[in-house]
Amino acid sequence: MKRKVTLKQIAKELDVSISTVSKSLRNSLEIGEDTRLKVQAFAKFYNYKPNNIALSLKNRKTKTIGIIIPEIVHHFFSTVINGIEQVANENGYSVIICLSDDSFDKEVLNMEMLANGSIDGFIMSLSKETQFKGDFHHITEVIDQGMPVVMFDRVTNEILCDKVIIDDKLSAYEAVQSLIDKGRKKIALVTTVDYVSVGKLRTDGYIKALLDNNIPFDENLIIKIEDVDTCEIIIGKLLEDKAIDAVFAVNELFAVICIKTANKIGLNVPKDLAVIAFTDGIISKYSTPTITTVSQSGIKMGNKAAKMLIDRLESEHEDEEEENYKTEVIETHLIERESTN
Repeated sequence: MKRKVTLKQIAKELDVSISTVSKSLRNSLEIGEDTRLKVQAFAKFYNYKPNNIALSLKNRKTKTIGIIIPEIVHHFFSTVINGIEQVANENGYSVIICLSDDSFDKEVLNMEMLANGSIDGFIMSLSKETQFKGDFHHITEVIDQGMPVVMFDRVTNEILCDKVIIDDKLSAYEAVQSLIDKGRKKIALVTTVDYVSVGKLRTDGYIKALLDNNIPFDENLIIKIEDVDTCEIIIGKLLEDKAIDAVFAVNELFAVICIKTANKIGLNVPKDLAVIAFTDGIISKYSTPTITTVSQSGIKMGNKAAKMLIDRLESEHEDEEEENYKTEVIETHLIERESTN
């Protein structure tokens, strides 16, 4: 009797990516004919069967929601999980949480594992690598087979599904405007790489606020951090080389590193350097000085995402020809603390 194989095993045996295997099995013309035929022959020989999600959904409900998040270190993601759990538990649902570790392959494998009859639907925030690749086939597949997906925070316009976001561009604009209103004129931005959707939108808001206030936009005052392990060196170079009087950081980890680095080189926060961060987490409340933040309302975001998913799971109109997907925008607000006063 032949052993059962998974997408991961086929990819390993044939020395191709999981994405290539998946696309070959769907006969995608993106993959060369030789590779497609080789993958299909291997899958047939080992009797590979894709997850029969639609059958699972029709025949049995697990009353379980799958959550896939990029990382757990950011306070924001843990608050979203709390928000999801509140609404899920009130409605008799359990949750299973998986981490993609910002890896495309891990995100695909998590979806494959959970979709195999373990859960009824997904709530997810895209990994950095998935956004970089622009490959969302794994999400399209589960939606096409009848399993609802709700995206939050890091989303893509390429997938038609329900989404919960904040207005990242407007929130960033308002944060930078508050620095300008306090008389700061040389404001640096510490952000992520551009392919992370929220980082790109926050950068757009930062630039717009400067230009609307007739402050020249200087590209050298934007630093894009890919690897957190080296960000202290990059931020140190920014603070030492540029005569800046404020920093807008896209997360509180970057903000606290800015404050720590400023202290090391003898800059006083907020007198010499004002700092604002996204995400109102524990770090911001208890750092010295405490950090002014844009509150992302993670609990509300989680509540809304869970409600949207459960409403779709329990809807009596599953077979409507046209899906009416919604994008809910959660309001943000600025929490003023010592780092800007």
